[in-house]
Amino acid sequence: MPTLYTVIRRPLITEKGMGVKETQNTLVFEVAEKATKTEVKQAVESLFKVKVSAVRTAIVEGKERRRGKFSGYRPDWKKAYVRLKAGEKMPEYLDSL
Repeated sequence: MPTLYTVIRRPLITEKGMGVKETQNTLVFEVAEKATKTEVKQAVESLFKVKVSAVRTAIVEGKERRRGKFSGYRPDWKKAYVRLKAGEKMPEYLDSL
């Protein structure tokens, strides 16, 4: 089994992610592309000491980037929406900023 920090790369701190966190009791993470929903669930539960209700994942396709006449694509990456069970305390990962 992979370690916690190879499954969860980083929290996504965006306006949409913060809105989902406040209204739907859901956390958003960038995760490893080969990580399964079960691995993401176990990693979040052990890392933040909370109970997870559901995990949704999405593959985000890389955008096209140009440098003058040269073009290429950014790499694809995987995003996970982790919904916590009702009554769970929402972890704060912005305290260190």
